[in-house]
Amino acid sequence: MSHALLRGDHHVHSTFSDDAVSTLAENVEAAAAAGLTTLRLVDHVRQSTTWVPEYLAAVRALRVPDGLTVLTGVEAKILDASGALDVPSLPEGIDRILIADHQFPGVDGPLGPTAVRERIAAGWAVDDVLDQFVNALIATMCRHPGNQLAHCFSILPKIGLSEDQLGPARTDAWARTAAETDTLVEVNEKWGCPGTGALESLRLAGAEIVASTDSHQASDVGRYSRILPLLDAREAS
Repeated sequence: MSHALLRGDHHVHSTFSDDAVSTLAENVEAAAAAGLTTLRLVDHVRQSTTWVPEYLAAVRALRVPDGLTVLTGVEAKILDASGALDVPSLPEGIDRILIADHQFPGVDGPLGPTAVRERIAAGWAVDDVLDQFVNALIATMCRHPGNQLAHCFSILPKIGLSEDQLGPARTDAWARTAAETDTLVEVNEKWGCPGTGALESLRLAGAEIVASTDSHQASDVGRYSRILPLLDAREAS
């Protein structure tokens, strides 16, 4: 692999998530076959989720090949502009929460993409939308330090906006907060984000990035193509 980052996959779903098809063991087998050295097993949670102890017990029971380190995580969406997360009380053993922009963090709760598009069409200024979004990401990292941003900025095209519209001031503030809060930022194969501008801000801020496929089936574990140009551009800079 041309990039050292690609020896890891830090976002891999199993059948503990209701939209994935591969077991924990199948994902470990696929990671070993792909030549990975690090695998983060991750599944979706909500505040009402009760199966995390069962998940951790299943991870502990895995037969992990020599040379592969298996980490754990749960993926939770940002609920609102204050940085609250849709996450249950977690037992010891979860290495990182994956902070996800599945919906837009509204003042009073999460907003779906259609609702945000409608508000923009009705006059919600794009600058105000982007300020609220980035400030929510910053608030979440500060409230929940030491975790990981999952497919960050993937919500933007869903609401009709793009990373290019963020501008350097917002991306620099976001990147500085990631560095200051020990927040890993994944470069996500499934969604192709964050883009080159945001990755450059992370580099300058000294924040750590990791690679992820966000796979929902074992055949995708450790298989990268979409993020290669992003990593090439980052190294060239």
